[in-house]
Amino acid sequence: MRFGSLSRQLASLAGPIFVETLLVMMLGAVDTFMLSRYSDNSVAAVGVVNQLMNLVFLLFEVISLGTSILCSQYIGAGRRDKVVQVVGISLLFNLIAGLTISLCLSLFADDMLLMMGLRPDLMSEGFPYMRIVGGFAFLQAISLSLSASLRSADKAKYPMYVAIVVNILNILGNYTLIFGKFGMTALGVEGAAISTSICRFVSVVILLVVLFKKHIPSFPKELFTPFPWIELKNLLKIGIPSAGEHFSYALSQVVISYFINMISNQALATRSYVVNIVMFTYIFALAIAQGGAILIGHLVGSKKINAAYTIGKRIMRLGTTTSVTLALITAIFGKHILGMLTSDPWIISTGAAILWIEILLENGRALNFFGVNSLRSAGDIYFPVIIGIIVMWGVQVVGSYILGITFGWGLIAMWAIFALDENIRGFIFLQRWNSFKWVGKSFVGSK
Repeated sequence: MRFGSLSRQLASLAGPIFVETLLVMMLGAVDTFMLSRYSDNSVAAVGVVNQLMNLVFLLFEVISLGTSILCSQYIGAGRRDKVVQVVGISLLFNLIAGLTISLCLSLFADDMLLMMGLRPDLMSEGFPYMRIVGGFAFLQAISLSLSASLRSADKAKYPMYVAIVVNILNILGNYTLIFGKFGMTALGVEGAAISTSICRFVSVVILLVVLFKKHIPSFPKELFTPFPWIELKNLLKIGIPSAGEHFSYALSQVVISYFINMISNQALATRSYVVNIVMFTYIFALAIAQGGAILIGHLVGSKKINAAYTIGKRIMRLGTTTSVTLALITAIFGKHILGMLTSDPWIISTGAAILWIEILLENGRALNFFGVNSLRSAGDIYFPVIIGIIVMWGVQVVGSYILGITFGWGLIAMWAIFALDENIRGFIFLQRWNSFKWVGKSFVGSK
């Protein structure tokens, strides 16, 4: 396969994934930005809830990540029957797990928020958002499996189209329910939660229709009788370690949110604003890494190792260059962007300073996206988990507590530690890719 052909295939995968991922992230960002017109306390409370929800969604990704990797390699190896089995099991497992977790989130929302140290004055904002969004979290579980199966089959454009529709509906829903437009009661945070949950339901319905019409018309009974336990085992064997690095990161962010909560409500709100602003600087690197992972999975499944290595390096260069450039632009206009979201001078000045640190941080984050996704799709699933746990907890969590809390240097010092953590992990993953130690770890090849 020629490099020009690989680049075109990468572009055809990364383009739709970029748009879809951007729009999926905007579901949370739109809630934050529109609630900023309601109150800074609402933004702070929703920011804490979303940290917990991100952790929960990563539990669902155990299966969806396995689905993406396994389907990509089976497609590369020409095993259509195995693809159907994997997708069917993925949907069933995530539905059952999603319903169970959703019930727990809805019933114990207040206890979980108290465990995270949410301030009492923010509970009235955080509880209804958590109860509703958490109660319908199972929709995200199903959506992740559906999107993963379509992406692995080079049908990334369909989840993109769905994301466009859902975001339009979410903006309209938020405008109507948060502020009480078109004769509706103004519900504030609760309105944002209702709108987001309805949009996730619409997303699942449309993705199911697309799956049956464009990818898997049916799930033949003979492929599931007797039940293919081996494929569930394979999904968990790949998915659990693959999700481990993401899970570790999300859990570390929950702990860091607890630290920031110890500083002030202003610090929490600042973090929420910055996190939602900077997602637009790294979205391209994330999309090209995810698209590249599918392509690398196909290439590894068909034994084209040199082509997989080459496309991986291209992903790394494109991701880091774009992320750093966008972070620089964001930092230059940081005060103006923050000024459109809040009138609090402390939040604006602190957030603007953090955006300059983000330039260095985004270089490391882009390297991490490339390294984790490429190594994982090649079958090297344990190395990123081990390195991620050691470095992010040893550097990011411990370091941010020492500088930010113990020394009292606050949010800016903590962000400098975040940047150090991202770059250390990124450098290690880059060295791993260049070493070719991932060769021979293909899941399909090991069968």
